[in-house]
Amino acid sequence: MGLTYADIQLESVWDKRRIDTRALVDSGAVFMIIPEHMAIQLGFDLTEVSQREFILADGSRRVVPMIGPLRVHFSDRYCDLSALVFGDEPLLGAVPMEMMDLVLHPATQRLTVNPASPYLPVAMAK
Repeated sequence: MGLTYADIQLESVWDKRRIDTRALVDSGAVFMIIPEHMAIQLGFDLTEVSQREFILADGSRRVVPMIGPLRVHFSDRYCDLSALVFGDEPLLGAVPMEMMDLVLHPATQRLTVNPASPYLPVAMAK
């Protein structure tokens, strides 16, 4: 086993700017995370967005910008969400994976559309 990466596209919902990128896939992380330079390329002004405090895996706390709405595309699926801005590479966490009904295969280091719902994402609403 090792790190899993996926080719995704990020899009600013308001002005339709897009970036094709490779994101680290982490089912143990919750949010979508993108680096500052990508947020700026997508047209977000980081001085005008809200801030969010969150807890890292080591228990430390950080306050970072949260941008949105951001559209994340993978394969033939997409979801609209907010993203935290920090770090040096995009990270696709559990929330966007659940929203797009994706399955992580750690043994083969692949991210795929859920084979049980190949045509339309399915989500639990309870």
